[in-house]
Amino acid sequence: MSSYDTIVIGSGPGGYVAAIKASQLGQKTAIVEKEHLGGICLNWGCIPTKALLRNAEVVNLLKEGKTFGFSFDNLKVDYSAAQQRSRQVSQRQAKGVAFLMKKNNIQVIDGFGALKSPTEVDVNGETHTAKNIIIATGARARSIPGVTIDGQKLLTYHQALELTDVPASMIVVGAGAIGMEFAHVFRSYGAEVTVVEMLPRVLPLEDEEISQEVAKQFGRNGIKVKTGAKVEKVETEGEGVTLTISQNGQTETLKADKALIAIGVAPNSENMGLETVGVKTERGFIQINERMQTSVTNIYAIGDVTGKLALAHVASAQALVAAEAIAGHETRPLNYTNMPRCTYCYPEVGSVGLTEAQAKEKGYDVKTGKFPFMPNGKAVGLAETVGFIKIVAESKYNEVLGVHMVGPHVTELLAGPTGMIGLETTLEELAHTVHPHPTLSEVVMEAAHVALGEAIHI
Repeated sequence: MSSYDTIVIGSGPGGYVAAIKASQLGQKTAIVEKEHLGGICLNWGCIPTKALLRNAEVVNLLKEGKTFGFSFDNLKVDYSAAQQRSRQVSQRQAKGVAFLMKKNNIQVIDGFGALKSPTEVDVNGETHTAKNIIIATGARARSIPGVTIDGQKLLTYHQALELTDVPASMIVVGAGAIGMEFAHVFRSYGAEVTVVEMLPRVLPLEDEEISQEVAKQFGRNGIKVKTGAKVEKVETEGEGVTLTISQNGQTETLKADKALIAIGVAPNSENMGLETVGVKTERGFIQINERMQTSVTNIYAIGDVTGKLALAHVASAQALVAAEAIAGHETRPLNYTNMPRCTYCYPEVGSVGLTEAQAKEKGYDVKTGKFPFMPNGKAVGLAETVGFIKIVAESKYNEVLGVHMVGPHVTELLAGPTGMIGLETTLEELAHTVHPHPTLSEVVMEAAHVALGEAIHI
């Protein structure tokens, strides 16, 4: 039996960050992992998809040779090489996590971790004890009720990342970040892609104007988008897959070689002994307080398994809070509304804070400012002028409530507005923050000027 101050179950971007921080704060720490260090994010999520999206970006750039003054005959693109590169990128990052565990004197325990008691973790029949336990087991892809994912014709993001050839046709069920990113990748490599979303618009959690712009650009890129569409039946007999959908009272049949099911996630909380030790859950998600404590005071939970926001950086932020709470440090509560959200399709989407509709629902007297990338010098130089930045503010004090972006590299522009919203920045402060020229970031400043009724470059 091994004894520790803290045991972390799960080594994704929540778990491994929690383990490092706990060790830095003087805790004797172990981390339990049943599969690969780095969890879904590094191995089958954030990192490999971004590698594929970079390949798709290069492929699309090569199609614009006339704009940049070059031409060639017989362009050939090899998706298998892109897929292989994505695996290499993941492997490199996972090795980096292994190095960090060693550097921070964290014991890595291979196997499935389950709770025997509030201070005992069973891993493959061996018991390890700890004063505190952090559960960071993440979540997995959810399927349509009654539909079994076969991994051949019906895929989750995990199986989609294993494909070495792009199917001739693909149906993507779910227009959230995962579905939209894969739709863009497969379309870039020539697949006929149809996106099916049950809610009224793509990226339904984003500001409505952002969703409309993305849908418009997807249509221009040859991706069919069907919103307000419910999947009634899924059939995999014969060649390919057949989906029956209902939309506006009409029924339609869609056929494709494969379908990607991307309708959300389910928590990895089963068979862990949560009920045995009294950890409360709701629909499988572990309930936590602002210090990440569960209903059992020395057991903490972070990341997707808590159901707060299924985002890697949220898990990492929660990890720091949990480790600091265990060490007896003062913690800073997380504001989940002001967590940055990114979608890396084309055009990219980045947002933080309240949408215009959410701000109005909360009773704010709302003012907005919107500025397009079209006049921006850097965007014109890049030949990437699609999209805009929209700022949502309240009228009494001009406090910025939300910033919503769609366009070139906007995920890289989001950190600044995220920090400023956290500081309760006003439109005046944002408008008078000197932004470097020429950069895409100037559009943030320009949108603030518009909201103040003082537009400069439009």
